[in-house]
Amino acid sequence: MAEMGSKGVTAGKIASNVQKKLTRAQEKVLQKLGKADETKDEQFEQCVQNFNKQLTEGTRLQKDLRTYLASVKAMHEASKKLNECLQEVYEPDWPGRDEANKIAENNDLLWLDYHQKLVDQALLTMDTYLGQFPDIKSRIAKRGRKLVDYDSARHHYESLQTAKKKDETKIAKAEEELIKAQKVFEEMNVDLQEELPSLWNSRVGFYVNTFQSIAGLEENFHKEMSKLNQNLNDVLVSLEKQHGSNTFTVKAQPSDNAPAKGDKSPSPPPDGSPAAPEIRVNHEPEPPSSAAAGATLPKSPSQSSLPAVVVETFSATVNGTVEGSGGAGRLDLPPGFMFKVQAQHDYVATDTDELQLKAGDVVLVIPFQNPEEQDEGWLMGVKESDWNQHLELEKCRGVFPENFTERVQ
Repeated sequence: MAEMGSKGVTAGKIASNVQKKLTRAQEKVLQKLGKADETKDEQFEQCVQNFNKQLTEGTRLQKDLRTYLASVKAMHEASKKLNECLQEVYEPDWPGRDEANKIAENNDLLWLDYHQKLVDQALLTMDTYLGQFPDIKSRIAKRGRKLVDYDSARHHYESLQTAKKKDETKIAKAEEELIKAQKVFEEMNVDLQEELPSLWNSRVGFYVNTFQSIAGLEENFHKEMSKLNQNLNDVLVSLEKQHGSNTFTVKAQPSDNAPAKGDKSPSPPPDGSPAAPEIRVNHEPEPPSSAAAGATLPKSPSQSSLPAVVVETFSATVNGTVEGSGGAGRLDLPPGFMFKVQAQHDYVATDTDELQLKAGDVVLVIPFQNPEEQDEGWLMGVKESDWNQHLELEKCRGVFPENFTERVQ
């Protein structure tokens, strides 16, 4: 009997819920058709709009923060690999090997600490902040259903009161249902009317704390990382002083293929092309040459930091006099001339706007007419041999990969 009673209660509850859903559906249809008025609360609707906006912003912030953390982790891995490479190439007899290894270890620990603090002080706080939204969202939806129940009960009570044949028993029961529905709705409504504005106002403090935490952690991380980088630089400077005072013979890599324009940094192609002349790199800077008597050419932004290069197989002065060739070049220079370079590899032009180079060719570098057209790693110039033949600049100038050449002046 008890079991049957339990089943009866369950069945009754299901039937009641189904009836509620049907009644709500009918009420919503009547309201949309304009056949029944709907209780409106513009202030509450504004609170709901703010709530949805706040939820959207918080969800995006959480997503972007996770992306940021993933990037930090990726940078950590890349930094770790880079330091491992340094440790492998750092020969045992070089000074500062132990210091370099220690710096690499501290670098790894610093990345780990930074990532963990971001998780603890930003991501977990973010998760907690967003954790309160689902419950409130559910209660907002429930309030909406209870409002429909209230409107339905109100309309039913009003229709019984205005009926030609009044049934006092039904009117009393409808009034009782109306009072009950109103009470349930108002209890939920009052709570949300207090919580939603408070939640909306809390966003300011949350955003401030979150971004202050991220900014502070990043600032401290970069300060500590800067110290490690300075220490590593000091180690490398010490290595350079003990092993970098000699003159090194640099042999150009042979080349076969040319890089495509637009590549970030074109590099000499694989083995296969004739070797370029040897170049001796002298660490002592040379005084700048003069384009004409008493005139000093302006340097390009990168010129001041480059070492002077002495090319044994070719020597030319800025005014165009070619030594060892038995002839004199032009005294004038192309408009905007900046500096000279010499090709260290053969370069086969792949487009009509490119220069075809042979190892040993000297190129007079000039600026691009439109700086925005310059791709990284490419220069504009005219071969000195073409210029000395008085060819028109428009016909003989072209672009070429910078790392196929060495600066000579």
